[in-house]
Amino acid sequence: MNIDDEFDIIITKYSLAKDLVENKLKIMMNDFVNKHNYNPIEHFKSRIKSKESIINKLNNKKLDITVDNIVNNVKDIVGIRLVCSFLTDIYDIVSLISNISQFNIIERKDYITNPKESGYTSYHLIISVPINYKGQKEFVNVEIQIRTVAQDFWASLNHKIQYKYEENIPNDIKEEMYEYSLIINQLDKKMVNLNKVVNGGK
Repeated sequence: MNIDDEFDIIITKYSLAKDLVENKLKIMMNDFVNKHNYNPIEHFKSRIKSKESIINKLNNKKLDITVDNIVNNVKDIVGIRLVCSFLTDIYDIVSLISNISQFNIIERKDYITNPKESGYTSYHLIISVPINYKGQKEFVNVEIQIRTVAQDFWASLNHKIQYKYEENIPNDIKEEMYEYSLIINQLDKKMVNLNKVVNGGK
């Protein structure tokens, strides 16, 4: 089997994983809304990395283009982003996801408590989920990113800047973006406090 055929199989498997995770998240949030009359998720997006992006990631890691290297070294072939209103929502969502029996959490990265050097903040989970492909059960990795609307806005702008400068971002722009990340963090905290006041201190 050539690498193109193997890529097609990989994408099929990861598409199954994406559908499974999306459905489980929808059920999770419907249950939460029914219990609390509140939906912490403003919206969510999902995507599957293109063949070109997968190859680029392996090239950046100086790895050969093989199925084993793809499965073992590219953890975010499926990416799901959950965007919520408040910082506190992020940890509620992480807790809910952690309690889904079919999700095996294999990695957590709390970039809110420990932001990246650039100022990037978000909460990342790598989960392993079971799929059934041609009658055989397999486990596939999915990355879930959880962030506030404000954090998502910053990350979107930062991504555009990286693309424009091909990641060789001038220092003055880096410093300005870092300053904006601090402002956004303060804004998120203020919005949490305001929400508590509006809801009677809850």
